[in-house]
Amino acid sequence: MQKIILIIYFFVVLLGTSCAQTSDKDIKTPKTLDFTTELVQGGIQNPWGMVFLSNTTFLVSDKSGKLILSKSGEAIEVENTPSIYNRGQGGLMDIELHPDYSQNGWIYFSYASEEGEGKGGNTAIMRAKLSGYKLVQQEVLYKASPNSTKGQHFGSRIEFDNDGYLYFSVGDRGDRDVNPQDITRDGGKIYRLHDDGRIPDDNPFVNEPNAKKAIYSYGHRNPQGLVLHPETGELWEHEHGPRGGDELNIVQKGKNYGWPVITYGINYSGTSITDETSRPGMEQPIHQWTPSIAPSGVTIVTSDKYPDWQGNLLVGSLAFQYLERLVVENNTVTYREKLLDGMGRVRNVRQAPDGFIYVGIEGKGIFRLVPK
Repeated sequence: MQKIILIIYFFVVLLGTSCAQTSDKDIKTPKTLDFTTELVQGGIQNPWGMVFLSNTTFLVSDKSGKLILSKSGEAIEVENTPSIYNRGQGGLMDIELHPDYSQNGWIYFSYASEEGEGKGGNTAIMRAKLSGYKLVQQEVLYKASPNSTKGQHFGSRIEFDNDGYLYFSVGDRGDRDVNPQDITRDGGKIYRLHDDGRIPDDNPFVNEPNAKKAIYSYGHRNPQGLVLHPETGELWEHEHGPRGGDELNIVQKGKNYGWPVITYGINYSGTSITDETSRPGMEQPIHQWTPSIAPSGVTIVTSDKYPDWQGNLLVGSLAFQYLERLVVENNTVTYREKLLDGMGRVRNVRQAPDGFIYVGIEGKGIFRLVPK
């Protein structure tokens, strides 16, 4: 039986040769590092989201539901946070600032919520303002439905584009055969809203009967990385595959990214999900990871503090506990490098306004990468 499982696994991997893929041999480990790590905020168990209010002040969400304001190393717990459905992969997740935050003060949150129909919870998007050490003027902009007691695949990252549209992701909630390919259902989607929660008139499915009007793209599994490319303005996304087949995608309006009809991964048991890795009308990833690295968090480096990294992607690996640097040329990954190897499960990575890179590591806290 074990031999059969191995044969199926390698057959699926071989089918993936039409898309750039990885193996353990592809990633390099530098002999020397051009930076040191500095712990700037400890005591955070699962640092899911992170935004900078200044060079030395930032907000960090802990999946448990705590929102921490870090000011020059002092951790202050913010009051009046939303009620959290803390189960499995769900909890208090991402944070993002409005592009005009300095003028309007809006902060956006994704979290698992029990509100709405059914037992359990699903992903919600809220905006609020920070008054002292308390959240005020809370407004729920979107709540995925129905609720589910499953603990898998809430997503969820938040990003704004250059036109001020709000994007966020919701995972398939463990219902892969129901949610991702059905535009009348939430789950397995990237969504687009105006900053106040209104549905844009030119969203791709606004005229489709019974469709969820906020959907921007579909056929996703569990997207935990969203970043706007600083040069092209494109929205880049990465998502967890099953066993193999983590994906790096460029999100396009109305496109179908295939899950679970096409995938480069297999079931955790080793059995096949599908024998298709491509199909007309379904998008191919820019890159796929097999074996899975379990990607979480992503940033594109623009800082001159790391001159050799400019334009590179930094992606956290939960499974292998490192920070991955990817060089991308013409939408193809040409080089991979392993950083912070063995420090812990990297949950998030962000570039601060002053150009320093900050990394959130589960069970340890927030580290700054200090160039030598």
